[in-house]
This record gives sequence, structure tokens and C-alpha cells, in this order.
Amino acid sequence: MTARELYERLKPAQEKRGFFFNADESYTMPLLTSLLVNKGRYGYTSCPCRLASGNYELDRDIICPCAYAGPDIAEFGSCFCGLYVSRDWNEGRVPRVVVPERRPEEKSMAALLGG
Repeated sequence: MTARELYERLKPAQEKRGFFFNADESYTMPLLTSLLVNKGRYGYTSCPCRLASGNYELDRDIICPCAYAGPDIAEFGSCFCGLYVSRDWNEGRVPRVVVPERRPEEKSMAALLGG
């Protein structure tokens, strides 16, 4: 599967949830490629902007779209990595700010230490 095929496959379902792909495809397509790399590496599409442990149960919260995407998009108009955004974010009606990490530090540290 290519990044473009993944994009076309995910777009309708995610938009129904209010998650829109970042309109800047020069940004979006490499992130989708990274999701495919992670799928091959781990067997699941872990967030391309976070360190996965390779342990599905430990990483469940960062399987894209991650558990934090909804709250991030609601508050900031964008998820942590900027792959998914709100319609208002894409249309420039929301200020573009750095989204803080919501994942608990102990999960990030567990991934760093190998689960």
C-alpha cells in the first residue's frame, strides 16, 4: 500500500469523526508513509511522532489516530503530530500552535526502555 492509497482509504472514515488530514500534502504524505513503516515494523500503525515500544498493549494509546487526537483537535485544532486537524485549522481560522504532549511520561519512558 502507498501513502496515497492509505490517504484515500482513511479520509472518508476519519472525516466522519471530524478528523481532517492536514491540507499540506508535503507534510501529510511523509507522515502516512511513516505510518506504513510502523505497520510493517510493529504490525500496527503507531503514531509516527512518538516512540513505540513494539508491545501492542503498551502502545494502544498511540495507534493512529491516537487516543489523544480528539482532545488535541478539540483544544488546538490539530493533533500532536499535525496529521489530523480540524476543518477550521485547515481553513486558517484556528491559530497554529505547538500541541503539547498528552501521553503520560511513564508510557513514553516504557517505550524508550523497550516496554
